Amino acid sequence: MSEEQKYKKATYHLWTFTTSKMISLLGSHVLSFGIGLYILALTGSAMSFATTMICSILPRALVAPLAGYVADNYSKKRTILLAQAGTILTVTGLLLYTEMVGLSVYAIYIATVFNTICSAFSGVTFSSSIATLVNPERLQKAMSFNQMSVSLAAIGGPVIGGMMYGFFSMKAFLLVHMVAYVIAFCLEATMNFTLYSTRDQAIEKEKMWAGLVSGFRYIKLQKVVKTVMWLSLWINLFFSAIVIGGTYIIIELLKVKSTHFGFIEASGAVGMLVASLIFATRKEVKAPLRFSKISLLLLASILGLAVVPLVTNLSYLAIVIFYIVIYFIFAIFEMGINMPIGVYMQRLISEEYRGRVLGLMETMAMSMMPIGMVVYGILYDTFPATVILLVTSVIIVTISLVMLRTSVLKEAHPEFYEQKKIVTESVAN
Repeated sequence: MSEEQKYKKATYHLWTFTTSKMISLLGSHVLSFGIGLYILALTGSAMSFATTMICSILPRALVAPLAGYVADNYSKKRTILLAQAGTILTVTGLLLYTEMVGLSVYAIYIATVFNTICSAFSGVTFSSSIATLVNPERLQKAMSFNQMSVSLAAIGGPVIGGMMYGFFSMKAFLLVHMVAYVIAFCLEATMNFTLYSTRDQAIEKEKMWAGLVSGFRYIKLQKVVKTVMWLSLWINLFFSAIVIGGTYIIIELLKVKSTHFGFIEASGAVGMLVASLIFATRKEVKAPLRFSKISLLLLASILGLAVVPLVTNLSYLAIVIFYIVIYFIFAIFEMGINMPIGVYMQRLISEEYRGRVLGLMETMAMSMMPIGMVVYGILYDTFPATVILLVTSVIIVTISLVMLRTSVLKEAHPEFYEQKKIVTESVAN
């Protein structure tokens, strides 16, 4: 295949995987929204709703390293298509069960577990494939488009789900999800997942345990990769301060209506969408970790500012507008952390280890979410929210200054700092 043909195919990939991911995620968000409301209406139990959340997080965290091993050692296209087919069959099974027996909470739990496992395999494999689907010059654009599809689905899913819930049964939600994944399956079947692959296909596949061990060994030897992984771990833990605290402060302490809180949360998704568009149209960041460090420091400052309505006497309208702006800016800085690091990791990690490293990162990140939620749930019941947010803000600043200190940044981006030194010396002279 000529370079021109590869470029055209990469352009096709750029739009195809964005469309397929947006459609499948939209179907997933619509179903999640409907299932959440259905379980609350059926049981009236917050614990039943929490169990559904656990079923959608815990299995993914457990199988992500295995999914990474499969992505590195087997056909990425076959893995993704089998995982998508697994999701379609699971939802079809739940639909048939509903027709014959009737929908039950336990059937939803089981289907959610299977869907989550399939999602882990397709998600990790897809993430490890982006660098081979498009040419290196458009890697940042591809990842921006990827995030754009996530943001659009996050905005559209609850809206469509909310409109459907009042007029349709759960069968309609299952059908929407199934049709969305069938469309995504058909689109992904046309893609070439080895278009820009540089891996020697003759390399013998490792056995599962040996493959997982070699993945850990690779991370241990890559100092920058190890730093990014630990940074992700701690950030996901302390970000629970806003995930848990945001809802608690705005709804419980400031008594904002749930309808208006919906607008506040939606502003975060809009912020991610805006940031994705910015990254899709701008040149690739020259020093990604340095850019992410600056974004992290700014994000910590925004987290600290979130206490303002708690210590001042703002009107109700001012409080709503204030948090809409805060959530919007917070999402932009969050993208300023994730996007440059994501692109950098795609380039830094060797193709033969990319799936395992990304799978392990996902496990670490997702395992910290429930821990963070429990820890901050206890903290918010024990200490004032103002103290918690300010202390967390200081901790995040400290983590960024220590883990992304200048020596680490110079090791990660020697060309950038060398060029910066030359420019500084020439100006001085």
